[in-house]
Amino acid sequence: MCVVILLQGCYRQESPTPDGWIPTEEQVDSVSFYTTHHYSQNYNFVVTGDSLQLIVQQPSEAVSGMLVDTITVQKEDRLVVADIVTLPVDTVDSVWVQVARDQLTMGWVHEKDMLERVSPDNVISRFIDFFSDTHLLIMLGIVVLCMALFIVNRLYRHNAHIVHFRDIDSFYPTLLTLLVAASAVFYSTIQLLNPESWRHFYYHPTLNPFSVPLHLGMFLFSVWAIFIVGIAAFDDIRRRLSTGQSLLYILGLAAVCSVVYVVLSVSTLYYIGYPLFCAYVVFALWRYFRYSRAKYICGHCGRHLHSKGRCPYCGVENI
Repeated sequence: MCVVILLQGCYRQESPTPDGWIPTEEQVDSVSFYTTHHYSQNYNFVVTGDSLQLIVQQPSEAVSGMLVDTITVQKEDRLVVADIVTLPVDTVDSVWVQVARDQLTMGWVHEKDMLERVSPDNVISRFIDFFSDTHLLIMLGIVVLCMALFIVNRLYRHNAHIVHFRDIDSFYPTLLTLLVAASAVFYSTIQLLNPESWRHFYYHPTLNPFSVPLHLGMFLFSVWAIFIVGIAAFDDIRRRLSTGQSLLYILGLAAVCSVVYVVLSVSTLYYIGYPLFCAYVVFALWRYFRYSRAKYICGHCGRHLHSKGRCPYCGVENI
């Protein structure tokens, strides 16, 4: 854990602005645009829509109604921002962006049309795109809920272990579900209360929690905690259960985590997720400490017991 944090802490800081540097008007406009739009010239995008049409001529010619030629870039084509202009007379969208796929394929497009069909050219932003679609989350939630009900039903029929209901004597699975719940609430809260900071993170993502504001850092810490606790939970499950039982338990745990994430991430956008999160934390902790935590150890075989009496492993009576 320490090595991972130290490695993530290695990032290059921007060189300080030299004293006496006086920016030009064009540079001031560029900084102002970057502050509000979170990207500027030389930024890289990838086309995620089916296609994107670009105008070969200058934007002023298209705004004035002149005939213009167009070229099309296809899905998964990588684009770089070559220039940005603002045309106040354009009533559709005053911001025009010139993008280039290569030296021969270059053109202008409205910023609004471009942003609807492109994504920042990095893995983290593409991952955020996938999990930020509300309709996708709702559909995914329905599918996950059906699968979770099926898996839980199968586990009960086989009298198998399942988190929260017939849990093992390990706090890691319960902690993992709580971390997933907290991450879902953090994620939706940032989008709800401070969308601009999330938008900037979307265009300039990082896995280093120390190089972002506190609220984003807390979210990244929760993501790293899920990864670390997930490994610990897997190792503890493997040691406490047989191979077949471990597989069933992990499937049930994944189903519970998926349902918790989808329900809380969507409901938090409507402020319902906060009481749901508090209720879930109380429920998860109550179930673990009331029914799953082993308070005793068998005096004969040393196995953990939930209550005094006959040991289910060796048959010795513990008083």
